[in-house]
Amino acid sequence: MFNAILINKSDAGYDAQYTSVAQSDLPEGHVTVAIDYSSINYKDALAITGRGPIVRQFPMVPGIDFAGTVTESSDDAYRVGDKVLLTGWGVGERHWGGLAQKARVKSEWLTRLPEGASPQTVMAIGTAGFTAMLCVNALLKQGITPQMGPVLVTGASGGVGSCAAIILRKLGYDVIASSGRPEKTAQLLAKWGVKEIIHRDELGAPGKPLQKERWAAAVDTVGSHTLFNACAGTKYNGVVAACGMAQGMDFPANVAPFILRGVTLRGVDSVMVSQAVREETWRDVCRYLTADDLAGISVVKPLSTAIATAEALLAGQVHGRVVIDCNK
Repeated sequence: MFNAILINKSDAGYDAQYTSVAQSDLPEGHVTVAIDYSSINYKDALAITGRGPIVRQFPMVPGIDFAGTVTESSDDAYRVGDKVLLTGWGVGERHWGGLAQKARVKSEWLTRLPEGASPQTVMAIGTAGFTAMLCVNALLKQGITPQMGPVLVTGASGGVGSCAAIILRKLGYDVIASSGRPEKTAQLLAKWGVKEIIHRDELGAPGKPLQKERWAAAVDTVGSHTLFNACAGTKYNGVVAACGMAQGMDFPANVAPFILRGVTLRGVDSVMVSQAVREETWRDVCRYLTADDLAGISVVKPLSTAIATAEALLAGQVHGRVVIDCNK
Protein backbone atom coordinates (compact mmCIF):
# COMPACT_ATOMS: atom_id res chain seq x y z
CA MET A 1 0.00 0.00 0.00
CA PHE A 2 1.07 3.60 -0.55
CA ASN A 3 -0.41 7.04 0.09
CA ALA A 4 -1.93 9.10 -2.71
CA ILE A 5 -4.46 11.75 -3.61
CA LEU A 6 -7.23 9.82 -5.34
CA ILE A 7 -10.06 11.43 -7.30
CA ASN A 8 -13.35 9.65 -7.93
CA LYS A 9 -16.53 10.72 -9.68
CA SER A 10 -19.92 9.09 -9.19
CA ASP A 11 -23.60 9.93 -8.91
CA ALA A 12 -22.74 11.28 -5.47
CA GLY A 13 -20.41 13.84 -7.02
CA TYR A 14 -16.74 14.66 -7.47
CA ASP A 15 -14.48 13.59 -4.63
CA ALA A 16 -10.74 13.94 -3.94
CA GLN A 17 -9.25 12.18 -0.91
CA TYR A 18 -5.87 11.58 0.70
CA THR A 19 -5.94 7.81 1.05
CA SER A 20 -4.06 4.51 0.79
CA VAL A 21 -3.84 2.69 -2.54
CA ALA A 22 -2.65 -0.84 -3.36
CA GLN A 23 0.42 -1.08 -5.59
CA SER A 24 -1.49 -3.67 -7.64
CA ASP A 25 -3.88 -0.85 -8.65
CA LEU A 26 -1.13 1.07 -10.46
CA PRO A 27 -1.76 1.37 -14.21
CA GLU A 28 0.34 -0.44 -16.78
CA GLY A 29 3.76 0.91 -17.65
CA HIS A 30 7.40 0.02 -18.20
CA VAL A 31 8.87 1.72 -15.14
CA THR A 32 7.80 1.97 -11.50
CA VAL A 33 9.08 4.99 -9.60
CA ALA A 34 9.23 5.69 -5.87
CA ILE A 35 8.26 9.36 -5.87
CA ASP A 36 10.19 11.76 -3.67
CA TYR A 37 8.58 15.06 -4.67
CA SER A 38 5.78 16.40 -6.81
CA SER A 39 4.17 19.85 -6.90
CA ILE A 40 0.85 21.67 -7.14
CA ASN A 41 0.34 23.44 -10.46
CA TYR A 42 -2.70 25.39 -11.63
CA LYS A 43 -3.84 22.38 -13.66
CA ASP A 44 -3.46 20.14 -10.58
CA ALA A 45 -5.61 22.52 -8.57
CA LEU A 46 -8.34 22.40 -11.21
CA ALA A 47 -8.13 18.60 -11.25
CA ILE A 48 -8.28 18.19 -7.47
CA THR A 49 -11.18 20.61 -6.98
CA GLY A 50 -13.10 19.56 -10.08
CA ARG A 51 -13.31 23.18 -11.25
CA GLY A 52 -11.93 22.36 -14.68
CA PRO A 53 -12.35 19.39 -17.04
CA ILE A 54 -8.79 18.16 -16.46
CA VAL A 55 -9.33 14.54 -15.40
CA ARG A 56 -10.32 12.34 -18.32
CA GLN A 57 -10.96 9.05 -16.49
CA PHE A 58 -11.65 7.88 -12.95
CA PRO A 59 -10.34 6.97 -10.48
CA MET A 60 -7.34 9.24 -11.01
CA VAL A 61 -4.23 10.18 -9.09
CA PRO A 62 -3.56 13.83 -10.05
CA GLY A 63 -0.16 15.47 -10.34
CA ILE A 64 1.29 16.45 -13.71
CA ASP A 65 4.89 16.14 -12.57
CA PHE A 66 7.10 14.14 -10.21
CA ALA A 67 10.69 13.19 -9.44
CA GLY A 68 12.02 10.07 -7.78
CA THR A 69 13.91 6.80 -8.07
CA VAL A 70 13.29 3.82 -10.35
CA THR A 71 12.34 0.70 -8.35
CA GLU A 72 11.29 -1.60 -11.21
CA SER A 73 11.91 -1.47 -14.96
CA SER A 74 11.10 -3.69 -17.93
CA ASP A 75 12.95 -1.32 -20.28
CA ASP A 76 16.74 -1.45 -20.55
CA ALA A 77 16.80 2.35 -20.87
CA TYR A 78 16.27 2.59 -17.10
CA ARG A 79 17.67 0.60 -14.22
CA VAL A 80 16.75 0.30 -10.57
CA GLY A 81 18.23 3.25 -8.73
CA ASP A 82 18.10 5.71 -11.63
CA LYS A 83 16.96 9.22 -10.70
CA VAL A 84 14.21 10.42 -13.01
CA LEU A 85 11.61 13.12 -13.47
CA LEU A 86 8.41 13.43 -15.45
CA THR A 87 6.33 16.34 -16.67
CA GLY A 88 3.36 16.29 -19.01
CA TRP A 89 2.33 13.44 -21.34
CA GLY A 90 -1.21 13.51 -19.92
CA VAL A 91 -0.04 12.19 -16.55
CA GLY A 92 -2.49 13.30 -13.86
CA GLU A 93 -5.17 13.63 -16.54
CA ARG A 94 -5.42 10.33 -18.45
CA HIS A 95 -2.79 8.32 -16.56
CA TRP A 96 -2.13 8.22 -12.82
CA GLY A 97 0.19 11.03 -11.81
CA GLY A 98 2.64 12.27 -9.24
CA LEU A 99 0.67 13.19 -6.12
CA ALA A 100 1.43 9.80 -4.61
CA GLN A 101 4.31 7.76 -3.24
CA LYS A 102 4.40 5.49 -6.29
CA ALA A 103 3.88 5.79 -10.05
CA ARG A 104 4.11 3.41 -12.98
CA VAL A 105 4.57 5.01 -16.40
CA LYS A 106 5.83 4.48 -19.93
CA SER A 107 9.61 4.70 -20.13
CA GLU A 108 9.51 7.23 -22.97
CA TRP A 109 7.77 9.72 -20.69
CA LEU A 110 10.70 9.87 -18.28
CA THR A 111 13.70 12.20 -18.31
CA ARG A 112 16.86 11.63 -16.32
CA LEU A 113 17.59 14.20 -13.65
CA PRO A 114 20.07 16.77 -14.97
CA GLU A 115 23.56 16.36 -13.54
CA GLY A 116 23.85 17.91 -10.10
CA ALA A 117 20.10 18.40 -9.64
CA SER A 118 18.10 16.85 -6.80
CA PRO A 119 14.47 15.62 -6.91
CA GLN A 120 13.42 18.51 -4.65
CA THR A 121 15.14 21.08 -6.87
CA VAL A 122 13.60 19.83 -10.11
CA MET A 123 10.15 19.83 -8.51
CA ALA A 124 10.67 23.35 -7.21
CA ILE A 125 11.20 24.08 -10.90
CA GLY A 126 8.54 21.57 -11.98
CA THR A 127 6.19 22.00 -14.92
CA ALA A 128 6.00 25.71 -14.13
CA GLY A 129 9.72 26.38 -14.45
CA PHE A 130 10.00 24.01 -17.39
CA THR A 131 7.21 25.91 -19.18
CA ALA A 132 8.82 29.24 -18.30
CA MET A 133 12.09 28.09 -19.89
CA LEU A 134 10.24 26.95 -23.01
CA CYS A 135 8.69 30.43 -23.25
CA VAL A 136 12.01 32.22 -22.78
CA ASN A 137 13.68 29.96 -25.34
CA ALA A 138 10.87 30.78 -27.78
CA LEU A 139 11.73 34.49 -27.45
CA LEU A 140 15.45 33.80 -27.85
CA LYS A 141 14.89 31.73 -30.98
CA GLN A 142 12.88 34.59 -32.47
CA GLY A 143 15.86 36.91 -31.98
CA ILE A 144 14.63 39.00 -29.06
CA THR A 145 17.61 40.62 -27.29
CA PRO A 146 17.81 42.74 -24.12
CA GLN A 147 18.74 45.78 -26.23
CA MET A 148 15.34 45.68 -27.95
CA GLY A 149 13.46 46.63 -24.78
CA PRO A 150 11.76 45.11 -21.74
CA VAL A 151 9.79 41.87 -21.64
CA LEU A 152 6.31 41.76 -20.13
CA VAL A 153 5.55 38.79 -17.86
CA THR A 154 1.91 38.33 -16.88
CA GLY A 155 0.80 36.32 -13.84
CA ALA A 156 4.18 37.17 -12.36
CA SER A 157 3.34 36.04 -8.83
CA GLY A 158 2.49 32.55 -10.05
CA GLY A 159 4.81 29.65 -10.72
CA VAL A 160 5.40 30.11 -14.46
CA GLY A 161 5.47 33.90 -14.26
CA SER A 162 7.91 34.17 -11.36
CA CYS A 163 10.25 31.60 -12.94
CA ALA A 164 10.13 33.39 -16.30
CA ALA A 165 10.91 36.74 -14.66
CA ILE A 166 13.93 35.33 -12.84
CA ILE A 167 15.31 33.62 -15.95
CA LEU A 168 14.85 36.75 -18.06
CA ARG A 169 16.62 38.92 -15.50
CA LYS A 170 19.55 36.48 -15.38
CA LEU A 171 19.78 36.75 -19.15
CA GLY A 172 20.00 40.53 -18.88
CA TYR A 173 16.45 41.54 -19.82
CA ASP A 174 14.45 44.26 -18.09
CA VAL A 175 11.13 42.84 -16.96
CA ILE A 176 7.71 44.44 -16.57
CA ALA A 177 5.82 42.14 -14.21
CA SER A 178 2.02 42.11 -14.18
CA SER A 179 0.30 40.78 -11.07
CA GLY A 180 -2.93 40.94 -9.12
CA ARG A 181 -0.80 41.26 -5.98
CA PRO A 182 1.80 43.86 -6.98
CA GLU A 183 3.15 44.39 -3.45
CA LYS A 184 3.72 40.66 -2.94
CA THR A 185 5.18 40.33 -6.40
CA ALA A 186 7.56 43.23 -5.82
CA GLN A 187 8.86 41.56 -2.66
CA LEU A 188 9.13 38.23 -4.47
CA LEU A 189 11.08 39.52 -7.48
CA ALA A 190 13.00 42.53 -6.18
CA LYS A 191 16.07 40.48 -5.27
CA TRP A 192 16.44 39.50 -8.94
CA GLY A 193 16.22 43.10 -10.11
CA VAL A 194 12.62 43.30 -11.34
CA LYS A 195 11.77 46.93 -10.77
CA GLU A 196 8.58 47.62 -12.70
CA ILE A 197 5.36 46.01 -11.45
CA ILE A 198 1.94 46.81 -12.90
CA HIS A 199 -1.47 45.69 -11.64
CA ARG A 200 -3.16 42.99 -13.66
CA ASP A 201 -6.26 45.22 -14.00
CA GLU A 202 -4.25 47.38 -16.39
CA LEU A 203 -4.25 44.49 -18.88
CA GLY A 204 -7.27 42.47 -17.81
CA ALA A 205 -10.05 44.49 -19.46
CA PRO A 206 -10.88 45.10 -23.15
CA GLY A 207 -8.39 47.48 -24.76
CA LYS A 208 -7.61 49.26 -28.02
CA PRO A 209 -6.50 47.14 -31.00
CA LEU A 210 -3.13 48.92 -31.12
CA GLN A 211 -1.62 50.48 -28.01
CA LYS A 212 1.60 52.26 -27.11
CA GLU A 213 4.61 50.08 -27.91
CA ARG A 214 5.83 49.25 -24.39
CA TRP A 215 7.66 45.91 -24.55
CA ALA A 216 9.75 44.04 -27.07
CA ALA A 217 8.22 40.71 -26.11
CA ALA A 218 5.91 39.09 -23.59
CA VAL A 219 5.42 35.84 -21.72
CA ASP A 220 1.70 35.46 -21.07
CA THR A 221 0.36 32.94 -18.56
CA VAL A 222 -3.14 34.41 -18.36
CA GLY A 223 -4.92 34.39 -21.74
CA SER A 224 -8.14 36.23 -22.65
CA HIS A 225 -8.04 40.07 -22.52
CA THR A 226 -4.60 40.01 -20.93
CA LEU A 227 -3.12 38.18 -23.91
CA PHE A 228 -4.90 40.57 -26.28
CA ASN A 229 -3.44 43.61 -24.49
CA ALA A 230 0.00 42.00 -24.33
CA CYS A 231 -0.07 41.69 -28.13
CA ALA A 232 -1.47 45.21 -28.61
CA GLY A 233 1.38 46.73 -26.55
CA THR A 234 4.21 44.79 -28.21
CA LYS A 235 6.78 46.66 -30.27
CA TYR A 236 7.30 46.23 -34.00
CA ASN A 237 8.52 42.70 -34.85
CA GLY A 238 8.09 41.64 -31.24
CA VAL A 239 7.09 38.20 -29.95
CA VAL A 240 4.46 37.04 -27.45
CA ALA A 241 4.82 33.53 -25.98
CA ALA A 242 1.45 32.31 -24.72
CA CYS A 243 1.24 29.36 -22.34
CA GLY A 244 -1.66 29.86 -19.93
CA MET A 245 -5.36 30.54 -19.48
CA ALA A 246 -5.80 31.72 -15.87
CA GLN A 247 -8.15 34.48 -17.07
CA GLY A 248 -9.78 32.37 -19.76
CA MET A 249 -9.33 30.32 -22.93
CA ASP A 250 -10.86 33.01 -25.13
CA PHE A 251 -8.75 35.40 -27.20
CA PRO A 252 -10.88 38.52 -27.88
CA ALA A 253 -8.40 39.99 -30.34
CA ASN A 254 -7.98 41.34 -33.85
CA VAL A 255 -5.25 41.10 -36.47
CA ALA A 256 -3.87 44.64 -36.08
CA PRO A 257 -0.72 43.79 -34.03
CA PHE A 258 0.14 40.97 -36.42
CA ILE A 259 -0.33 42.71 -39.78
CA LEU A 260 0.58 46.29 -38.81
CA ARG A 261 3.46 45.63 -36.41
CA GLY A 262 4.60 42.17 -37.48
CA VAL A 263 4.06 40.78 -33.99
CA THR A 264 4.49 37.00 -33.65
CA LEU A 265 2.20 35.03 -31.33
CA ARG A 266 4.00 31.85 -30.30
CA GLY A 267 2.04 29.14 -28.53
CA VAL A 268 4.00 27.14 -25.95
CA ASP A 269 2.99 23.61 -24.94
CA SER A 270 4.84 21.66 -22.25
CA VAL A 271 2.77 18.46 -22.36
CA MET A 272 3.75 16.77 -25.62
CA VAL A 273 7.10 18.44 -26.36
CA SER A 274 9.74 16.05 -27.74
CA GLN A 275 12.25 14.23 -25.55
CA ALA A 276 15.17 16.02 -27.22
CA VAL A 277 13.66 19.42 -26.42
CA ARG A 278 12.88 18.27 -22.86
CA GLU A 279 16.48 17.31 -22.18
CA GLU A 280 17.80 20.60 -23.59
CA THR A 281 15.22 22.64 -21.70
CA TRP A 282 15.87 20.88 -18.38
CA ARG A 283 19.60 21.53 -18.74
CA ASP A 284 18.86 25.21 -19.42
CA VAL A 285 16.40 25.74 -16.60
CA CYS A 286 18.59 24.02 -14.01
CA ARG A 287 21.37 26.39 -15.06
CA TYR A 288 19.27 29.52 -14.57
CA LEU A 289 17.15 28.51 -11.55
CA THR A 290 19.45 27.51 -8.73
CA ALA A 291 18.53 26.08 -5.35
CA ASP A 292 19.06 29.53 -3.83
CA ASP A 293 16.70 31.12 -6.36
CA LEU A 294 14.07 28.48 -5.78
CA ALA A 295 14.22 28.87 -2.01
CA GLY A 296 12.83 32.35 -2.49
CA ILE A 297 9.87 31.33 -4.62
CA SER A 298 8.97 27.87 -3.33
CA VAL A 299 7.73 26.15 -0.20
CA VAL A 300 7.62 22.43 0.65
CA LYS A 301 4.40 20.92 2.00
CA PRO A 302 3.40 17.32 2.83
CA LEU A 303 1.26 15.24 0.49
CA SER A 304 -1.48 15.20 3.11
CA THR A 305 -2.03 18.96 2.54
CA ALA A 306 -2.33 18.78 -1.27
CA ILE A 307 -6.13 19.14 -1.37
CA ALA A 308 -6.16 22.21 0.86
CA THR A 309 -3.26 23.67 -1.10
CA ALA A 310 -5.18 23.27 -4.36
CA GLU A 311 -8.10 25.22 -2.90
CA ALA A 312 -5.75 27.95 -1.67
CA LEU A 313 -4.07 28.23 -5.08
CA LEU A 314 -7.38 28.82 -6.86
CA ALA A 315 -8.33 31.35 -4.19
CA GLY A 316 -5.22 33.38 -5.03
CA GLN A 317 -3.55 32.62 -1.69
CA VAL A 318 -0.48 30.83 -3.09
CA HIS A 319 2.62 32.70 -4.21
CA GLY A 320 5.34 31.05 -6.29
CA ARG A 321 5.79 27.28 -6.25
CA VAL A 322 4.45 24.62 -3.86
CA VAL A 323 6.60 21.49 -3.75
CA ILE A 324 4.93 18.38 -2.36
CA ASP A 325 6.93 15.94 -0.24
CA CYS A 326 5.20 12.69 -1.17
CA ASN A 327 6.54 10.83 1.86
CA LYS A 328 4.99 13.12 4.45
